[in-house]
Amino acid sequence: MIVSKPEDARKDGHFSPAHTFVDIFAGCGGLSLGLMQAGWKGLFAVEHDANAFQTLHDNLIVPDARFRFAWPDWLPMVATDVADLLTTHRQQLAACAGKVDMLVGGPPCQGFSSAGKRNPNDPRNRLVEQYLEFVRLLKPRVVLIENVRGITTDFDDSAADGGKLNYAQWIIKALGEDYDVSTRMIDTSLFGVPQKRHRFFIIGFRRGSGIDPLQLFDAVERHRQTFLRRKGISSVPVSTKAAISDLEVSRNGKIPSRDSAGFQDIAYQGPLTAFQRLMNDGWVGIPPDTRLARHRPEIVARFAKIIDLCHADGRLNVSLSSEIKASFGLKKSAIRVLDPNAPSPTVTSMPDDLIHYSEPRALCVRENARLQSFPDWFAFKGKYTTGGERRKMEVPRFTQVANAVPPLVAEAIGLSVAKLLDEWQNPKPAIREKQRLKFPETLEAQP
Repeated sequence: MIVSKPEDARKDGHFSPAHTFVDIFAGCGGLSLGLMQAGWKGLFAVEHDANAFQTLHDNLIVPDARFRFAWPDWLPMVATDVADLLTTHRQQLAACAGKVDMLVGGPPCQGFSSAGKRNPNDPRNRLVEQYLEFVRLLKPRVVLIENVRGITTDFDDSAADGGKLNYAQWIIKALGEDYDVSTRMIDTSLFGVPQKRHRFFIIGFRRGSGIDPLQLFDAVERHRQTFLRRKGISSVPVSTKAAISDLEVSRNGKIPSRDSAGFQDIAYQGPLTAFQRLMNDGWVGIPPDTRLARHRPEIVARFAKIIDLCHADGRLNVSLSSEIKASFGLKKSAIRVLDPNAPSPTVTSMPDDLIHYSEPRALCVRENARLQSFPDWFAFKGKYTTGGERRKMEVPRFTQVANAVPPLVAEAIGLSVAKLLDEWQNPKPAIREKQRLKFPETLEAQP
C-alpha cells in the first residue's frame, strides 16, 4: 500500500506546506481522516477506548497506512485517557505550544444527546473541561470542536444555584478569553454525506492570528459546490440507495464471515454509482466489516412485514407508528425503515435502529460506514456490539461509526481552514493592505 504524503492530497496546488493538527477524543479517526485527506499533517491523537484506538491505529498510524500521523517518540501508541495524559506528559504537551496549528476533537456527547437521557451529571460531560485544558497547554492557532445539537440546549435543573446550563455557551465563553469564536449547525448531507445528520461546530482563531472566524463557515459554504465537483458528487443529498445498493445481499450473495465464526458476510461484486466508486476508492475484493446480523427466522419475518407496511404507508425514515408497534408488540421507539430515495436518518450506535429499505435485516457496519462517508479501505476493529452498563465503558464497531465525524465534512472544513490560513500568510497585495489597516499589530509580527 502506498503511503500518501499530506501535500499529495492538495491537488489544486494553492496550499503551502501542510498545516499541523492534534486530535483528542479522536474516536476511530473520522475527523483525522478527513483532515488528512484535505492535506493536513496529523501530529498525534488521543483516544481512551481500546477498540476505537485499535481502529485509529490500524488505519492512520501503522507504517503502511494511506494517511499517517507523524507521532512523537514520547507518546506511546496505545489507548490513553486524556486526564492521564495531561498529568503524565504535561511537560511534553507544553513543549508543543506554538507548534500545533489546530486542535480538534469531539468530547463525548452522551450526556448532551437527545437520543439519550440528557443527564447534566453524566461524568462524560466533564471531558469538555479536559479539552479546554489541552487548548491552554498547546495554544493552537485554531480550535475546532464538533458535537451534537443537544450541546446547545439548556439543562433545566443542572446548575447548583437553580439556573440553567448550556455547554455550548460555556465552551464559547471559556474559549473567548483567547480566541475569536464562531459557531454553526451543519447539515452533513449538504456535503455529500448520505445521511441527514446535524452537528454543531465551534471554530476559534487565536487572537492576533488576524482571521475573523465568521469567515470560516462562509468559506465552507462558498467552496462547497467546488468540493462536491472534485469528489464527483453531481448533486446532493445523496440517497441511501445510491450509497449502499452495491451491498444488497440479493445482488452479492453471502460468504462465511471472515472474522466471526457462525456469521456470514456480504459478498461483493463492485460499485454501481458514483458515490459508491468514491467510497470504494480503489479497493479490490470484498470490503471489511460486511458481517450480517444473525437474525432469528421470526425476526426476519417481522422485518419483512414492517418494510412492506412502511412502504405502503409512506412512513420511511421516520419512527414506526404506534399502530405498527402495537401490532408487533414492540416497545422500541427508534426503529425506522430506510427510504431508498432519501439520505438516511442519523446513524446511531444501536444496530437495529435502522432497517434496510428492501431486505429484512439491520445494516452491517460497512453500510453504516458508507452512510458516514468512510472509504471502504477503512477497517473497524474490536467488538461489533456491546450492551447494558458496558455501553458506558466500551466503544464497539457500530458505536465507533456512529460517534465519528463524517470524513467528507471534516475534509471540506479542513480545506477551508487551510485556505484561510494560507491566504492570511501569503495574501495578494490588495488583501494585504486591508489586513494592514485592520490588524496592524499582527502583520508587524510577521516576517
